Amino acid sequence: MAELINLETFVAAVKSGSFAGAARLLGISPAMVGRRIQALEEHHGARLIERTTRAQRLTELGESFFAQAETVLEAMGELDDLTRTEPGQLSGRIRATGPATLGIHRLAAIVARFCELNPQVTVELSLNDRRADLIAEGYDVAIRVGELQASTMIARRIGTYRFRVVAAPSYASSLGLPLTPDELRHHRCILNLNMSPRNRWPFIGPGGTSVIAEVEGGLQIDNGEAQLAAALAGAGIVYLPVDLVEEPLRAGQLVEVLPHWDRMTLPIHLVYPSRRLLPRRLTAFMDAIAAGLKE
Repeated sequence: MAELINLETFVAAVKSGSFAGAARLLGISPAMVGRRIQALEEHHGARLIERTTRAQRLTELGESFFAQAETVLEAMGELDDLTRTEPGQLSGRIRATGPATLGIHRLAAIVARFCELNPQVTVELSLNDRRADLIAEGYDVAIRVGELQASTMIARRIGTYRFRVVAAPSYASSLGLPLTPDELRHHRCILNLNMSPRNRWPFIGPGGTSVIAEVEGGLQIDNGEAQLAAALAGAGIVYLPVDLVEEPLRAGQLVEVLPHWDRMTLPIHLVYPSRRLLPRRLTAFMDAIAAGLKE
């Protein structure tokens, strides 16, 4: 048992890049991380990590050892699934991360249903618009909106994120609404600090032509719910996810701007570190997310 704990600590130290990072992931002290890895090295009679006061790196043997250690821990996770539960049941912990707006409006309900159906599984769902480092922060899977950067992660596309351009009726009645994207330059727009570039809104015309509208606005916000609140107060025109504006549009609290022009869409992906020996609970969890976000 101690050998397995030491192995888990070694893998955590490699993935997080430091003993301090491993300590945060495991909830122990950096000194304890060091003692466990030292015990592992003594047991196998080999130096696995070269470490100084400022940095650490795997030895050549440590690199091979790490690859095998991951395989062993993944296999142990599979054995736990098989032996700790009744046939067909799932157990264990899943750590997932995703964007705030999608998480609040859709993911939370999907995950709640998954937990209801699998009461022996614990799900930790972290919602924020920062793209977490899955390896360093110990996440099993991320739900990501937008184009992905090149990486060694596995990505599975599961849906499409759609947008609308809207304003409050009070804004429309006092200042009117644009008839073309180009006319947006003459209006107050609420800009999204998370959009890059924030002052260029993409549209697709009736003939399929792509148009970029140059927009301006004195109000710039990095949170979708706050942008919605500002729009509802009549502060200007805003480019927001459908998830945020569906209900206010139905209730007449917002009106759609440029309804005959299509807005951009973004892909939704599941991103995870490895295909190898995924625990059944994680496979089932990802399938539930994919089904819940199906186009």
